Parts: sequence; C-alpha cells; structure tokens
Amino acid sequence: MLLPDKQIIAVDFDGTLAETEYPTIIAPISEIIDFIKSLKAKGNIVILWTCRHNQPLLDAVKWCKEQGIIFDYINQNVPELIEQYGECRKIAADMYIDDKAINICELIGLLGLVGRIK
Repeated sequence: MLLPDKQIIAVDFDGTLAETEYPTIIAPISEIIDFIKSLKAKGNIVILWTCRHNQPLLDAVKWCKEQGIIFDYINQNVPELIEQYGECRKIAADMYIDDKAINICELIGLLGLVGRIK
C-alpha cells in the first residue's frame, strides 16, 4: 500500500463508471459504482482518473456526484505522495480500475508465458 492506513484507487469514467458515447453519458454501470462506493465507505481514497477535460469533465464529476460518488481527487495525485516522492504525471494508486486495462497475470496467460516464467 502506498499509504499505511488506506488504499488509493484510481477509477476511469468512460466505459468504467458509465456507458458513454463521448461526451454523452448514457447509463451507469451499477456494479462498478456500488464497488467504488463500498471502497470509499471503508475509508479508501478514490481518484477519478480520466482523459476528460473542460465541460465533459465537469459533466462527469456532476454525474458521479448524482450517483453518490464523491471523489477525493480528480486527475491529481494524493498530496502525501507528492510530498514524499515529488509530482509526476502518472496517478499513483494501489488499484487502477479501467475498462481498457489488462492485468499483468492475464497478459502473461494470453501470451502463453505461464510455463516459461521461473
């Protein structure tokens, strides 16, 4: 864990929290929203990690608030980490939730490397 007492979760918006046809928000993805809300309720830090900017970003943040998700940070690193390691462009998190992501274990399996790794 990056912080001793809580996890940092970075979550994408389009295709993860909501079905969208950018910039239009179509429908919530309820299972993910409920999961994020449960993580937040346990005291974890939740960061909205999205390529949206300007009005589409404001619309997404407002929509999430209407769904009951209040983010600790939006496209920003946690100040304690900035203080400790310095500022960087990549959001530092213990968990990244994104519809476009692939877990390294899944990738290894897909590439057929499982038996080759020592």
